[in-house]
Amino acid sequence: MDVKEIQKDFPILNQEINGHPLVYLDSAATSQKPLPVIEKLNEYYSMHNSNVHRGVHTLGNRATEGYEGAREKVRRFIHAKSTKEIIFTRGTTTSINTVAYSYARTNLTEGDEIVLTPMEHHSNIIPWQQTAKAVGAQLKYLPLQSDGTISLDAVEKTISDRTKIVAMGHVSNVLGTINPIKEVAEIAHRNGAIILVDGAQSTPHKRIDVQDLDCDFYTFSGHKMCGPSGVGVLYGKKEFLENMEPVEFGGEMIDFVGLYDSTWKELPWKFEGGTPIIAGAIGLGAAIDYLEDIGLENIDKHEQELAAYALEQFQTIDGAEVYGPKDRAGLVTFNLDGIHPHDVATVLDQEGIAVRAGHHCAQPLMKWLNVTATARASFYLYNTKEDIDILVTGLQKTKEFFGDVF
Repeated sequence: MDVKEIQKDFPILNQEINGHPLVYLDSAATSQKPLPVIEKLNEYYSMHNSNVHRGVHTLGNRATEGYEGAREKVRRFIHAKSTKEIIFTRGTTTSINTVAYSYARTNLTEGDEIVLTPMEHHSNIIPWQQTAKAVGAQLKYLPLQSDGTISLDAVEKTISDRTKIVAMGHVSNVLGTINPIKEVAEIAHRNGAIILVDGAQSTPHKRIDVQDLDCDFYTFSGHKMCGPSGVGVLYGKKEFLENMEPVEFGGEMIDFVGLYDSTWKELPWKFEGGTPIIAGAIGLGAAIDYLEDIGLENIDKHEQELAAYALEQFQTIDGAEVYGPKDRAGLVTFNLDGIHPHDVATVLDQEGIAVRAGHHCAQPLMKWLNVTATARASFYLYNTKEDIDILVTGLQKTKEFFGDVF
């Protein structure tokens, strides 16, 4: 990977913030967009804009070809069996909620168990809390080891024959923990449960094969993987999706509508009510082309190197506490002793460095860490070791600034 050449594809990076070159270290929240994606969106709106499926005119055919072509790109990208298993949604949150409402509330009853981890994003906790309340199911949480990982022994002990759903993030957006999804799926299936995987933090960075993982549902968002905001994907095994009811009703998802009853289209369209996310899907397809041209293996290797380098450099900062395991995805979550993470992020912004500060939509995990908030630097294909050096220098300046203040 020639990162300097890759950076040229991202026009937003070519600017100064508060008189300093932008160092963007917040890709876990949202990634920046390369020119091929921006140009594809411009091309669609300039040349092909039309609704899909319904028309027979040229623009309608072009839009439909682009939209359904993007679905095939997604299928290949995550190695699904069929495009019928690929549903376009507004993002990971919508995808998880679709499964919670359409599958879980139909198939779970009182006394059934839903197994989660304390490291989940709120989007993979709240839908299951609401489902449990609605059907009388019980939430169970896998215990975390001291470094923020889970052990397969704990999985074996927690999942029981009453467990019906296991919902787990592939990669923690706070700790960078990479969970053993394939092994957990085997344990879940052995006990008669299904598994949903939140892939928001893994799909942009790692080669995903949903058949090899043997997950029953897999979700991710376009905006974290160089694609547009407002588009995401729900993958589901065909046998489950076929027996699920839509959660949105209206145009596009119907087969026949009468005055008193209606029937639905076949997969995947029965879950895509209304005018779908046409430009978003086409933009996501362009993002997939871009990432595959660089190579997911190359991106993953580059980020692993950045994470390892960052962990080394953070050891030079007195009073810096880093959370999570040594082997991790490309992010570092930390606190500086005596300085609130929001203050850390504010001072870094004055140096042109963009990091995230807060609870990262993971308040149960913050409680487990015994903190109210943290700062997080997250890396992607356009980041370099030089960016990490600038971050470390910025953190030293932050310490000096607050030392002078107090």
